[in-house]
Amino acid sequence: MKSLGCAPADFFDLKGQGHEELFESIHEVWEILPKIAAYLKKHLPKDSKGKILGQPVIGKDVYLGEGTIVEPGAYIRGPAWIGKNCEIRHGAYLRENVIAGDGCVLGNSSEFKNCLLLAGAHAPHFNYVGDSILGRDVNLGAGVILSNYRLDGQVIRVRKAGALVETGLRKFGAIVGDGAAVGCNAVLNPGSLVAPKAKILPGTIWIGGKK
Repeated sequence: MKSLGCAPADFFDLKGQGHEELFESIHEVWEILPKIAAYLKKHLPKDSKGKILGQPVIGKDVYLGEGTIVEPGAYIRGPAWIGKNCEIRHGAYLRENVIAGDGCVLGNSSEFKNCLLLAGAHAPHFNYVGDSILGRDVNLGAGVILSNYRLDGQVIRVRKAGALVETGLRKFGAIVGDGAAVGCNAVLNPGSLVAPKAKILPGTIWIGGKK
């Protein structure tokens, strides 16, 4: 079986996904994660166009695209850049440095931190998405956790071409390729790499590289 690489193009269709600058000069896909904060500081648009229902809590450095709906009880701390036609559902907690492309769902009782969701990605129910990237049309089942910190606090390593490679990151959840689906209550351990269109069964404890 051919070993898959770790470049962004090995996980994502980058054509027309927006936020192209995040992917410039990137060799290993996890190198995007430390760039998100500076990217938002430089490029975050003004004048949100989304629709706010009730009284969610929304910080000052938040952009909501046209057609996006924020339900009552959501908390968006910011900085955050949310694309068009997204749903920020009741109880969603968006911490710092969150980017979501068009048509994403950030759902009930789900928490997001320093992450990138490409167009159509869904994390709809009781999910944790920290220091992670979800590709186009990824779906996380209810209760899926992308764990981003080792119990021993060490730098997170990934398996590449049969060898363990240090990422230089102590906070790194998962890279989930375009069209992948993760079943309910699965846990992806720190540094997980999931190939495009992969299926991870419910209740799985996932460790390691792409399959």
